[in-house]
This record gives sequence, C-alpha cells and structure tokens, in this order.
Amino acid sequence: MSASGGGRLMSMTGFAVARGTHGDHVWSIDIRSVNGRGLDLRLRLPDWVEGLEPAVRKLFQSRLSRGNVTVNLRIQKSEDGGALRLNPAALEASLTLLAQISQAAESAKVDLAEISAADIAAMRGVIDNGDTAAEETDSLRAAILESMSDALGAFEEDRAREGAELSRILTEQIGRVEALAADAAAALGPREDAARASLERALARLLDAHEVPDEARMMQELALIAVKNDVTEELDRLGAHVAAARELLSQIGPIGRKFDFLMQEFNREANTLCSKSQASDLTAIGLDLKAVIDQMREQVQNVE
Repeated sequence: MSASGGGRLMSMTGFAVARGTHGDHVWSIDIRSVNGRGLDLRLRLPDWVEGLEPAVRKLFQSRLSRGNVTVNLRIQKSEDGGALRLNPAALEASLTLLAQISQAAESAKVDLAEISAADIAAMRGVIDNGDTAAEETDSLRAAILESMSDALGAFEEDRAREGAELSRILTEQIGRVEALAADAAAALGPREDAARASLERALARLLDAHEVPDEARMMQELALIAVKNDVTEELDRLGAHVAAARELLSQIGPIGRKFDFLMQEFNREANTLCSKSQASDLTAIGLDLKAVIDQMREQVQNVE
C-alpha cells in the first residue's frame, strides 16, 4: 500500500526471475524494466515454440501500462531428456526406400557399395535425437505461459515494493511543499508593509518636488504594481496542487502521466512566486520550493 494510506503505487523499475520444467525441457525466465514513456516490450524468446511470442506479449500488455520491459526466456533439454531413440516408422520407410533403390540399381546393372547399419541410422528421421515433436509444442507453450505468469506476478510485487518507497518519499516531499507555501503566506504581511512604505516614500519625494501626479493615473499605476507583486493566487494554486497530489497517491492504477503533468504545474507556480517575490525572504522560500519540486519530479519519473 502507498504511504498515503490509499492505493497501490507502482514503480516502473523492477526485476524477477523464475524457473520451470516440462517433460524433457527446463527453462529460466528473467524480467527487468526501467523507465519509459509508454510500454515497450522487448521479448527474447525461442522462435521454435509456435505461438509463444504473441501469447507472452498479450499477457504483459494486459497487466502493465508503462516501462521499458525486457523478458528473457532460456530453454533447453534436461540432461536425462536427450537420449537417442529409434523411430520404427522412419526405419521401415527408409528400408523400403533402400530396397527400391537397390532393385533399380540391379536392373540398371549398377554396382552399389554395401550399406552399413550406421548409414541407415544416419538417414533422416531414423534416429530421434530428442527434438520436440510438433504435437508436443502446445503443452510446452502452455507450461511456459503458466511459468511466465508466475514470474510476472513476482515482477509486479517487486514493482509494488519500489512503489511503496516512492509513495513514502513523495508524501514527505508534498508535505515539505505545503510547509514552504505556508511559510511564504506568512511572509506576505511584512512584505506588503515594506512595499507600502516604499510607495509612500516615493510619493513623498514627488510631493516635496512639487510634482503632483494625476490621481487617476497614480491609482492605476498602484493597482498594476499590486497585481504584479501579488502572489496570493500562486499560493492558492500551490495548495490545490498539494491536494491533487495527495489524491493521486490514494488512487489505484497507473498515475505516472497525471503526476508528471501536475509537476509542471507545481514548477510553474514556484517560478512565478520567485519572479514576483520582491523580497529576499520570499525569494529564498521560492528557491527552496523549486528545489523540492525538482526532487519530486525525479521521483515521479519512476512512477508507472
């Protein structure tokens, strides 16, 4: 479960291994993944197991949504499964063919070299060297897919463990953003007092110089200054983004793309706050916000 107490956040990085057997075959599976914009499956499977690749691809596409995922399957005959066996049907067919050839050669008065048992054994199909027959492929494919599903389950659990740690870190960082936004709101009072005092000093200098400004123009300029310096909206939006981030962490299912977009909004408000600050303490808070938000973005890149 996520650190927020809600849904199950999944990381895009993970690893799992599995092994299996079926008849004379043994295999090993390893699955690993890193970050990706979408789901990129790289399957390294034996091509002689008919229908295996599309079935594996369908399985992974049904359970994963993002990440560069590599799947390796190594399969071989077990040590006791490679004994040579005589194929009676192929032997009979080969002997019949040899008899026909011998009869034709005798009719044509062509001498043939004596054929040994080794020569007959070398004929195609007479000796079964343990290769998987076509009719056995279906059961082998089914066994591999069952093992692959188990491996995928272990892989998902590994991603979930990584996701739980991501959720814990993101929850702490969201709390830090909320605290910094509160610090910025607390700094607005002294900042407004300083801005008002600065305007009053400027007006006093104008009056001392006997340069009385147009009152309407003066009020317009003061209003523009107030709008340019007001960061209340940015702080309100930061609060809304904090609530949205916590809501995302409580959801079940892939949230990475939504979270990545939300981080852009976080960053936009922090940039605007710094550009409007007009005060060293507020600028410092804005820079701290940017640093925390950058750290959050790094973590969000791993979220499925």
